[in-house]
Amino acid sequence: MTRAAPTPPPSLLTAPPAPLPPLLAGPDGSGLAAEIEAYLASLPAPARRPVPYVCPHGTAVRPWCAGPPAPRATLRAGALRPPPRPVPVSAADHLRLASRYIGAHGWLQGAMWDARGRVCLLGAQAAVLAHGYGTPATVRTARVQLMEVLHATGRPAHSPDEYNDRPATREADVHRLLDRAAARAARLGL
Repeated sequence: MTRAAPTPPPSLLTAPPAPLPPLLAGPDGSGLAAEIEAYLASLPAPARRPVPYVCPHGTAVRPWCAGPPAPRATLRAGALRPPPRPVPVSAADHLRLASRYIGAHGWLQGAMWDARGRVCLLGAQAAVLAHGYGTPATVRTARVQLMEVLHATGRPAHSPDEYNDRPATREADVHRLLDRAAARAARLGL
């Protein structure tokens, strides 16, 4: 059996050195720009929080009263024609429904409602009550919560309606007030 001669190790002196990557030099001839870019490239990519994709096209329009059950007429109501029994809702739910009602029908100042269906804060509460959600006691409790939030946030008013009709008040302010009052009412179990 013949053996092949061992190959000698490559000599370091005979092989040319591998070319180094060119360094980017700044205006002063230093490689600072290249150093910074290399450092930034070595950092891990920032964590991206996934955001749900919301497509404005093709979404179904939901009615303002989606969620709570619709008021139903009782057997007695069918015979005597009184309004249907109100759906029991909490003060927090009443405030959320009022905010949705304003969002669906529009907001205005200086009147409870207009011919186009827009309503003020009081008009929205009256409309929610008229549609069969809650009782007058629910509306009173909700209005007390609105007043508490107004005074706690440094916007004292004689009534929520006065706040609604102030020239500086905008629709977003009314929605924010309703949201804060609903959160307060929910925290208190009202």
